[in-house]
Amino acid sequence: MVAPGGTAMSAREEILGRVRSALAATDPSEAPVPRGYRSVVPAGDVVELFAERLVDYRAELTRCTADTLPAALADALGTAESVLVPDGFPWEVPGGVPDTGQSAAELDRLDAVVTLAALAIATTGTIVLDHGRGQGRRVVSLVPDRHVCVLRTDQIVPGVPQAVAALSPDRPQTWISGPSATSDIELNRVEGVHGPRTLHVLLVSS
Repeated sequence: MVAPGGTAMSAREEILGRVRSALAATDPSEAPVPRGYRSVVPAGDVVELFAERLVDYRAELTRCTADTLPAALADALGTAESVLVPDGFPWEVPGGVPDTGQSAAELDRLDAVVTLAALAIATTGTIVLDHGRGQGRRVVSLVPDRHVCVLRTDQIVPGVPQAVAALSPDRPQTWISGPSATSDIELNRVEGVHGPRTLHVLLVSS
């Protein structure tokens, strides 16, 4: 194909030219895109829905109160002897190791990490970290074999649209749906290949 100036057009230029022409000839008001899904709220209790979906992903869940949280945290860490504790995590952790910028290799030698979360999503059973205080760097929630996350019930939002609206686009985000898992061609599930083998959420009644 030849451009208006007489020069030959590449296939890429031809395709992009057709896209631009099609867009220029389209009136967006004639074909509005429905956005009603952004305000749909799932029926029922969002806390119970989150708990159900979280367990479906094979994550571990412990419900507790602010008073019972320290004991629940100790139980969730079990036999872990070295636990990465990010700056701003507000509870004492047995075997706690401060985050001093350890490398991925050094983090891999730790037994566990504890973090807070920014929010959680009921419909998907997902916890979201935006790496503010108590949540640590992205790498600390991705390398140690056990991740224990403390989440308040009032941090649970109904769905993804509400989560996106609540999160700042200027902050890094890590969305976690259950422990790290993959499967081979025969669909044999393997956990812990590219992240924590165990995700344990402590759900604190607020």
